[in-house]
Amino acid sequence: MEGIEHRMIKVNGINIHIAEKGEGPVILFLHGFPELWYSWRHQILALSSMGYRAVAPDLRGYGDSDAPDSVESYTCFHIIGDLVELIDVLDPDVGKVFVVGHDWGAYMAWLLCLFRPDKVKALVNLSVPFRRFDREIKPVDVRKANYGDDYYISRFQEYGEIEGEFAEVGVERVVKEYLCDFPVLLPKGKLFKRPLDEPITLPSWLTEEEANYYVTVFQKTGFTCPINYYRNLGRNWELLGPWVGSKIKTPAKFIVGDKDLVYGMPGMKEYIHNGGFKEDVPSLEQVVVMKGVSHFINMEKPEEISSHIYDFFCQFH
Repeated sequence: MEGIEHRMIKVNGINIHIAEKGEGPVILFLHGFPELWYSWRHQILALSSMGYRAVAPDLRGYGDSDAPDSVESYTCFHIIGDLVELIDVLDPDVGKVFVVGHDWGAYMAWLLCLFRPDKVKALVNLSVPFRRFDREIKPVDVRKANYGDDYYISRFQEYGEIEGEFAEVGVERVVKEYLCDFPVLLPKGKLFKRPLDEPITLPSWLTEEEANYYVTVFQKTGFTCPINYYRNLGRNWELLGPWVGSKIKTPAKFIVGDKDLVYGMPGMKEYIHNGGFKEDVPSLEQVVVMKGVSHFINMEKPEEISSHIYDFFCQFH
């Protein structure tokens, strides 16, 4: 990771760790679960060589960033508050940057554009599309109805429970299971499909050394604070009431793999391709579905994703 610089920035009452490289317009990269700034390592190197300043934080609760104790400190408003102040530090003159998000980072990037469109020049989001707020049923209840009690989001709700089960399995196994094949169902007593004595073969896009970077960091931090994002889904749903019917007007491009667990959710393909997504994000300029690619798209297809980002953002100079 030659030439990538690391520093801490105080924003919104906490310290956020960022990794950065390059000079030029800022691209802010937002990671997902269970990830770190490191998931953007390929894009940082690529985009910094193309005339951009690539910046990837560890979101609050992750890696070297501060991790407040209370579950309530991980609502969308806390995260967006961190990002708004971070953007002002990174671009003090205008306070406006390019943004790329994946997974939870994509969810937060959509909301950043919804709450503070003045902060985002253009957006490339991966894996998770913007979804209109359904006021009839809470998001965790929707997941439970569709997938049952073993669904990972259902299993993440009870504070401390899944962390105890993860501890029994061990951090290394948990991290590698997630990065290899994001497990959607986590049955009690048999969290993962593979027997625990069966070694994990890493995918071709992830080396042992790269996987161990995640393992080392999560051994230090644990999973509680990252899982607290999921524990705020219901609270976010309540707080987002005033934005029902709001549309995202930031120029946007969306990329998803056809084997991504998100793309396979009930109704998702219809929403993305049959007009619903475009209705909610009128300035959505392009949807790209990458064949044979699953959830960790920016690591699986680093060169293609970097090219997609560059091709889109270079229109907005």
